[in-house]
Amino acid sequence: MYRIAVGSLFFLLGLCFASWASRIPTIQHNLKLNESQLGAILFSIPIGSLVSLPLAGWLVAKLGSRKVVTLAILIYGVMLVGIGAAQSVLHLTIALFFFGFVGNLTNISINTQAIGVEALYKKSIMASFHGLWSLAGFMGAGLGAYMIGKGIIPVQHFSLVLVLVVVAALISTWFLLPEDTNKNKNQPIFVKPDKSLINLGIIAFCCMICEGAMFDWSGVYFKKVVLAKQAWVAAGYTAFMCTMALSRFFADSFTQKFGFKATIQVSGILTACGLMIAVLFPDLITALIGFLLVGAGVSSVVPLVYGEAGKSNRMSPSVALAAVSTIGFLGFLVGPPLIGLVAGATSLRVSFTIIAFMGLCITFMASKSST
Repeated sequence: MYRIAVGSLFFLLGLCFASWASRIPTIQHNLKLNESQLGAILFSIPIGSLVSLPLAGWLVAKLGSRKVVTLAILIYGVMLVGIGAAQSVLHLTIALFFFGFVGNLTNISINTQAIGVEALYKKSIMASFHGLWSLAGFMGAGLGAYMIGKGIIPVQHFSLVLVLVVVAALISTWFLLPEDTNKNKNQPIFVKPDKSLINLGIIAFCCMICEGAMFDWSGVYFKKVVLAKQAWVAAGYTAFMCTMALSRFFADSFTQKFGFKATIQVSGILTACGLMIAVLFPDLITALIGFLLVGAGVSSVVPLVYGEAGKSNRMSPSVALAAVSTIGFLGFLVGPPLIGLVAGATSLRVSFTIIAFMGLCITFMASKSST
């Protein structure tokens, strides 16, 4: 039951985020925001996430992940409704900041639970949890499309999601792990990560740059480089998301058979090869194949890195997760603007070549891992 309960919370987390993402165009239209204004406002989410990272690790170590995740996922749903109810730019900005803040608090606490469940199973199961998050992304996007088609406004849409979150979360909380592994209530709020955690953080950093490139620039790449017809502009992103979600359900068995280091090394190679195929052969079919490989490549990196960080003997799992996440999360912040700057000075193909190099860095850093 522990695995089902934790998996349910991963699904709820993904459903909330995908529900918000599916209604961004509606909210942009309702508040009459141009692209520049929307981009600035969207930055509130990563800022909120980044601010919460050190606090999240300390809070989970102090109170336990069961209490924190139960409260955090409920507040996350409430913040989602707050976004839908926003009637001004200021209101939306504040709601998104706390959406990012509480979302990361949920992320750290739920992954701490997952580390504990993985320890009980004595084998890798972390990637399958993240696979449920990805699966929820598809369902959230589908629900969003349905709501848009029916003309249902965001606040009503998000209120329905909140009801689902409340019911499922309150049921799941009864079956969560009561105690975390290696729990240390006296853990300081700021802890310097050791060499192994820094190495894991760098792997996560490189992977998140690649993920950020896919999330933010795949459509632009297909439109301006691949020169895809309008109906196929989103095909690259869809291909990437499909293989990322599917591969997460197979990554654990691969890791169990070949080990953490080999899995991360293969992941980096797949990511680099996929990006280079899209760069060297920017036609629709070859670019799709490349993006499929990138999805498979990045799928297991962050889940496995989180699982490995949670085994730290030096600090509580939640604090170790926060340390690694802080380093890795910078990739999301650095990646998209880096691509834009390089593309402006050269071209998108040059930008994606640099991102492919990040895939090779994943493989290189994995070779230095002691696992």
